[in-house]
This record gives sequence, C-alpha cells and structure tokens, in this order.
Amino acid sequence: MSTEVRVDCYAGYKANQRPLAFSLGRKKIKITYIRDQWYGPDHTYFKVLAEDKNTYILRYSEVTDCWDLVLFEEKDYRGDISTAMGKDASA
Repeated sequence: MSTEVRVDCYAGYKANQRPLAFSLGRKKIKITYIRDQWYGPDHTYFKVLAEDKNTYILRYSEVTDCWDLVLFEEKDYRGDISTAMGKDASA
C-alpha cells in the first residue's frame, strides 16, 4: 500500500532527478540525505533521511509522473526485541 505525495525535485539532466522535499498533508518535510536509490521495472525508488530524522522510501513513476510514499520508519525504532517478549505476562 502506498500514499501519493507531492514532491519538490532537483531537475538536472532530466526532470525529477532526485527529491529535495515532500508534503504530507499540510506538512512539508525537507530531505537531508539520500541513503539509497534503485530502479525497478516501472519506478525509481529513493530511501531518504528527512529533517525530522525519520526514514522514508519514495517511489517515482516516469510513466504516470506520480510520487508515492511506500515506507515510513520512525527515528526511535532500533529493531530491539522487548525483554518482555516470550515471557508469560502473568509472571
């Protein structure tokens, strides 16, 4: 599942070469770093770090000229397993 977003881009040798900022509702979020970029059969993907310190994956379709938000990862997520997991909650 994805969410369509408005994206401001750098246009160098081609249009929408890389994202600079994007809007979620009324909130505009600046991109501070592009962590990764890869190409799928129909889309270009950008894994970005935003000014809010969260990680996002944006997907661009040249065919439809649309951007989608396909992943959001909060800054505080560390992938740690809670110490309570696997234990009986009644103990």
